[in-house]
Amino acid sequence: MEKKQGFFSALKEEVVRGLSPSRSRSKSPARSASPISGLLRRKKNPYALTANPEPLVGRSGSLRPVVGETLTPLMEGPDPDGGEGVGGESRRMGSGIGQWMKGQLSRTPSVSNSSLGYNSNNKRSDLRLLLGVMGAPLSPVHVTSLDPLPHLSIKDTPIETSSAQYILQQYIAASGGQKLQNSIKNAYAMGKVRMVASEFETATKVVKNRNGSKGTELGNFVLWQMNPDMWYVELAVGGSKVRAGCNGKLVWRHTPWLGAHTAKGPVRPLRRALQGLDPRTTASIFVDARCIGEKKINGEDCFILKLCADPHTLKARSEGPAEIIRHVLFGYFSQKTGLLVHMEDSHLTRIQSNGGDAVYWETTINSFLDDYRPVEGILIAHSGRSVVTLFRFGEVAMSHTKTKMEEAWTIEEVAFNVQGLSVDCFIPPADLRSGSISETCELPQDERVKSAIVLAAAYRAKVAALEKSHESFTENIL
Repeated sequence: MEKKQGFFSALKEEVVRGLSPSRSRSKSPARSASPISGLLRRKKNPYALTANPEPLVGRSGSLRPVVGETLTPLMEGPDPDGGEGVGGESRRMGSGIGQWMKGQLSRTPSVSNSSLGYNSNNKRSDLRLLLGVMGAPLSPVHVTSLDPLPHLSIKDTPIETSSAQYILQQYIAASGGQKLQNSIKNAYAMGKVRMVASEFETATKVVKNRNGSKGTELGNFVLWQMNPDMWYVELAVGGSKVRAGCNGKLVWRHTPWLGAHTAKGPVRPLRRALQGLDPRTTASIFVDARCIGEKKINGEDCFILKLCADPHTLKARSEGPAEIIRHVLFGYFSQKTGLLVHMEDSHLTRIQSNGGDAVYWETTINSFLDDYRPVEGILIAHSGRSVVTLFRFGEVAMSHTKTKMEEAWTIEEVAFNVQGLSVDCFIPPADLRSGSISETCELPQDERVKSAIVLAAAYRAKVAALEKSHESFTENIL
């Protein structure tokens, strides 16, 4: 407990002093340090830290320090690299995540030595697939925190829509109430993840991961959110790191294999935040949903709400030869507690390469939410797991492939209304490309389709740069 107290107080102190996630993105991601490492970096004198009253910050579990109490110094382990860090800074870090992050971020982006069982020569691509699909997926539709939630309306409203509104009203009340949720201006969450590619299936055989725990990739993530519609997430697993963010106007992403780029389509919330961390945004997502029935989830009766992405959003997210045909989101709300206990979304993509048959990819993510605990009156799911299925079909009959991946997560810390957090924390990277890339690039496609998508994005970036140069030239003449 005392380790967490010291870590969180230090994190708050560093945020107020300005060491926000924006610091790491002021330079190229290849040379910049992680925002987490900046926030976790400790002073050389660990005995000078004392707790101050923090009346405006809500914290998860037992993370609230006693006012006026001097905290015990954090235990700091040995530095495996020895000596000091870059520029003479001490590289020692407090708490378990600090030790883990120091070891992970000091390495060059690579994959771990674990094998996923079915192809030991593709360990790097396996980890890339895990991070690309499960690292930072987005919700199907655009919502904004500025829009008020609708009032329950029964008159002149279809029964499926009015039932969904009633279920959402129960969910808002069960998760803390609308008034309390509207008082949240920003939020922070940190947790651990465990990822594994558990199964690979073809038309003739099914190969499961036989390495057990050796094939599992462990990691951590940190998530920041701020109204209106700003968020930043960083996920480090197996020596590789995925970063994504939104400044309210555009969504960007940085991966070791694609670099920094903007995401296709409208601004959308991060799906990881909908997994029990942001009840208000979750309710906003299902505002236009319909109630389609009931189902038992883990022995618990649940209402089912269904939401479909509109054709305009699907067209905006499509990229070159890759066309997203549909994206459907299902929310399962407990009839007993009113809380969201299960979420499933599935989107179907058609890839039509020149001179070849169309290939279809169906990506399905099933997430189970558990361990709801109150944080300053708001119920937050502190653990859960997701099962992802990638189903490929269409070229030749009986030539389908199916890849199954799993992720389990636990939430270590949660905080609301963190003082010192500003819009500067959500500035996109300085070397952000002007061309956008679809999430289809993360699918394991053949090199021909990959090249077509990348060339299409590069062409649009070049056209945008020429148009901008032409506009500037015209303005100078005028």
